[in-house]
Amino acid sequence: MALDIKDIKRLKELTGVGLTDAKSALEDAKGDFDKALEAMRKKGMTKAEKRGERETRQGVIGTYNHDNRIGVIVEVNCETDFVARNEIFTDLVKDLAMHVAATNPEYLDETSIPEDVRAKVKKELEDKAKEEGKPEAMIAKIVDGQVQKYFAEKCLLNQPFVKNPDITVGDFVKEHNARLGENIVLRRFSRMALGEL
Repeated sequence: MALDIKDIKRLKELTGVGLTDAKSALEDAKGDFDKALEAMRKKGMTKAEKRGERETRQGVIGTYNHDNRIGVIVEVNCETDFVARNEIFTDLVKDLAMHVAATNPEYLDETSIPEDVRAKVKKELEDKAKEEGKPEAMIAKIVDGQVQKYFAEKCLLNQPFVKNPDITVGDFVKEHNARLGENIVLRRFSRMALGEL
């Protein structure tokens, strides 16, 4: 089967793997670009997770301003100043800031949710499930799923990425870990909107 060199190069660019690996992935997927990309994402994320323990002392504080009405600041860290100055990295920072402006997340991830907030939401959902007459034995399982879904929408790293809703923001960052060969961490963010307190 003849593979299109443009697909091989595009797969290489999106995943950070070598040309040979990109070609092999396309061959394994019988020329199906989406299947090859999914397979490479899985491999790339495995590599990225191994990098997750390495220290990130460099990076960029990026900003995004939408119509002078919404402003966002994000801190994204990496391992070296070489990567921090890389165009791929700076584009990542801009995309993350734009995403925060568009979606207004409340928390970075599950670990940043205050325990009292989590307990309050859980109690409200338990009360609602009881009022609806859900079976007592199923309430805990139902509520756990609802709590997870509730906070997934409010946690930045769990949100579907605005430019590609098929992946989460966390997966988007991991793709860049694989692509740039360094541990990349979205450390914090702040969003301000005109007239909001």
